Amino acid sequence: MITDFVAEFARLIATHPEEIRVESTISDDLVEIILYANQVDVGKLIGKEGKMIGAIKTVISGCKAKDGKSYRINVEPIR
Repeated sequence: MITDFVAEFARLIATHPEEIRVESTISDDLVEIILYANQVDVGKLIGKEGKMIGAIKTVISGCKAKDGKSYRINVEPIR
């Protein structure tokens, strides 16, 4: 659910939405989400001073109250 949200949100912002890819790793109490994007879009997804990715993290943190898991999100360029 969260990975789908992150992927769709990133596709709305990205210049190259077809290259957006999201992977998640789930452990006991942590879900790590890695958002892969074109190098051009990485800056857009992070935003000035990290404000865009911070806003995404804020929305995702609301899910912690529901399922008790912590979420970590990273944006990385496609290699």
